[in-house]
Order: sequence, then structure tokens, then C-alpha cells
Amino acid sequence: MKAKLIYIVLFSVMISNATQAQELQAKVTVLASRVNTTVDRKIFTTLQQQLNSFMNNRKWTGDVFKANEKIECSFIINIESIVEQNLYKASLTIQAARPVYNASYQAAMVNFVDPEMVFRYVEFQPIEFNENRVQGTEPGAANLTAVLSFWAYTIIGLDYDSFSPKTGESFFRKAQNIVNNAPEGKSISGWRVFDGLRNRYWLNENLINTRYNIIHDVIYTYYRSGLDKMIDNENESRASVLQALNQLYAFNRENPNTMIVQFLMQGKANEIIGIFKKGTAQEKAKVIELMAVLDVVNSAKYKDDLK
Repeated sequence: MKAKLIYIVLFSVMISNATQAQELQAKVTVLASRVNTTVDRKIFTTLQQQLNSFMNNRKWTGDVFKANEKIECSFIINIESIVEQNLYKASLTIQAARPVYNASYQAAMVNFVDPEMVFRYVEFQPIEFNENRVQGTEPGAANLTAVLSFWAYTIIGLDYDSFSPKTGESFFRKAQNIVNNAPEGKSISGWRVFDGLRNRYWLNENLINTRYNIIHDVIYTYYRSGLDKMIDNENESRASVLQALNQLYAFNRENPNTMIVQFLMQGKANEIIGIFKKGTAQEKAKVIELMAVLDVVNSAKYKDDLK
């Protein structure tokens, strides 16, 4: 009986460690309301279940994450059309957040729409990814896990960068490996330099380009030196956030129209306004000036809310 009890305890510890080992707390949603099809819609539910298992059960790093350290993220696959039997065209909305130290607040790190994801899926087919064989035997099927794995590594890299500058590089390199070996096939896009100016290729290029190293300092300064100190020292925290925005503004002047600037500013307007609501008149004026360039779409909102 005692031996059996020890076995149960050891087994429970193993299960606990296994659940702690995974890095992502991901929610994958598959939407197919736009598709008029005679196909049994249960296939989309099966796909959703398989992708949730894939994202949450795969070990993405060599580090151990505690339950409260997991990175919260969501992936919404909105299927727009059926190109041919078992071949789907979709958009992918990616969101990821990082907890702020000593607060219940989750600060957005990623809020992006990947507009074109073509993939092949047959119900109950294995959902697998091999980073040493990214293209797989069937490009359409391989593209599904290649895209999701690219975003997983990018999210993890950004999270690491937010705690210590440049520590996300190894994960950006893993994402680069996916870009360099991405599946090629009918309608597959987003992986190449000529696929547009705002795609996976350019995001990864911006994150690994050594000329753009200041970007990693911006991420660290904004989150770790800024937001994480908000509870302990609000004035110092605001000063650090403003420093990060100044650095990003200077980077943008030297490197106009890079994807990374727009990417980092997506979904940040309310957060930045909230940070500077209690700021000095000089700080508010400076933020309005900076965001007129860094976040053009919301420039009027900054003016109105930070009067």
C-alpha cells in the first residue's frame, strides 16, 4: 500500500512537472461562418481541438515555465474560402499578452492580423511540426503548423526580450529557420521578401537585423523598466516608457517604414494613454508629438485624451 502511495505521488509530480513545462497558454479558435459548404462542419471543431493540443502540449523551449509564467496568447483562424477539396484560405489573428509585475494587468505584446494563410487539412490527420523538415511532404498541410510555429517562436522571443534585452534572439532564429525553409505551393504566401511589406518575412527580418538592435532595448525599456515598475514608482515608470517611445521615434526617423514599428504599436493606444493620463503637461505634449508619427491611425485619439 505504501509503495502504491509513493507511486501515485511520484506520478502526480511527473504530471505536474509536465503541465508546468509548456510555455504557452494558448487558445486557438477556428471560425468558418463565411464558408458556404456541404462539408460536415464538425471538421472545423476537430481542427480546433487538434490545434489547441498542438500549441499547448508542444515543448517550444528548453526552459521550465511555472503555471503563472505561461504566455497567454490567442489565435483566431477565420476561414474565408475553400480553394479546392481540403484546401482552405484563411486569415489569422494573433494576440499575446505579458503580465505586469505586481499587478493583475496584462500588457499586450502582439496584436496582429496575418492576412493570408492557405493550408490543407483532412479531418483527424496528425498535426505535426518538425523544425528540421519544415516543408514536410505536403506543402499545404505543412504550412498550417509552419505558420503557427513561426508565431509561437516570435511570441516567446518577444516575451524573453521584455525581461532581458536580446534574450529572445534564439527564438527569433528558430522563426527565421521556418522562414528560410517555408513550404512552397499554390497560393502560399507571407514567407518571401516579394510577398508584401507587412508579412512574416519582414517581421522576422526586422527582429534579427543587427542594425535594428535598438528595437530589443525598446521592448525591454517599455515593459521591464517601464510597466513593471508602475506600482512601485509611477513617475519613474512613466519616464521609462517615454524613453522607449523616444528611442522608437529615433529609430523610425533613421529607418522609415519598417514593419516592426507598426507591429509594436498595434493595440497600444489605450495603454499608452492610460499611462500618461496622470503625466505632466510636458510628458503629455511629448507623447502626442511622438505618437503622431509612431501611431498615425490613433493620433487624434492621443490629442483628445491627453489634452
